[in-house]
Amino acid sequence: MLTHKGTQTIKTERLTLRRYRVTDAKTMYETWARDERVTKFLTWQPHASADLTKALLEIWCADYEKDNNYNWVIEFEGKIIGSITVVRQSERDELAELGYCLGHGYWEKGIMTEAAKAVIDFLFGEVGFNRISIEHAVKNPGSGKVAKKCGMTLEGTKREYFKAASGEFLDINEYSILRREWKITKGSL
Repeated sequence: MLTHKGTQTIKTERLTLRRYRVTDAKTMYETWARDERVTKFLTWQPHASADLTKALLEIWCADYEKDNNYNWVIEFEGKIIGSITVVRQSERDELAELGYCLGHGYWEKGIMTEAAKAVIDFLFGEVGFNRISIEHAVKNPGSGKVAKKCGMTLEGTKREYFKAASGEFLDINEYSILRREWKITKGSL
């Protein structure tokens, strides 16, 4: 049984994961929401304006009223640089799927792995999920590296499973980690 706690602030060695604020719109837009490199393998097109980003954040901030909403902005050195979110979950099956994006200037610095590990620890340790997964486009191997570094196992590839905002059908890799595997990893530290 899950014990929902909503989006709580999580601190790591370098990061603060926190709730969005509507005032984050301009920086979010400039850092990643308008960047085609960031959105290339996602369901949404780059934002056309900071006003669009602000409208989205107004909705997201209202959703924090729900205790099963998990949507963090990633703050690094005092600046927001990306996001990590539970994009799907099942109460019955006690599973969650993570989705994330990061401003291009922050790729390949271990930031998303650090954020994902912290969120996985929270979702297993505090909320009680049994399974956490990450799906990513095969053409985006950096996202797969994050999953592997988080101790996840590749379960397989879904062929042309996802239609990107560009219209291209993409093969998707699915990785997961189970709570019992996470406990073993935590116990070995």
